[in-house]
Amino acid sequence: MTTRQPIQRKVARRHLIYYLRVFDQDSGDLLGNLVDISEHGIMLVSDRELPEDKIFHLRMLLPETVDGSRDVEFSAKSRWCGNDTNPDFFDTGFELIEPSQEFLAALDRLLEGYMFNH
Repeated sequence: MTTRQPIQRKVARRHLIYYLRVFDQDSGDLLGNLVDISEHGIMLVSDRELPEDKIFHLRMLLPETVDGSRDVEFSAKSRWCGNDTNPDFFDTGFELIEPSQEFLAALDRLLEGYMFNH
């Protein structure tokens, strides 16, 4: 586990009004719940530590059908993992790898309908 270093973000992450479940496509295992998202990355909270610098093929369940689908698949590389504010959980930051148009459309829909108002 790495101690998180302050990250200079060029794009602000957005927080959704509820968590979305994210699964590992290869194993089918639930990796965690989406905490925040941007067009460049996501953060998950999970009940286990996830390996850093690993490419994951992910599937995220959507709160509503977007372009005929209730989920969206994408790839991302884990960049860091550390304890959540609740020490029973872990936060993991992922960098998206060439997000598809399908993913970006789902992201737009999520931000329109399910984002906290700041």
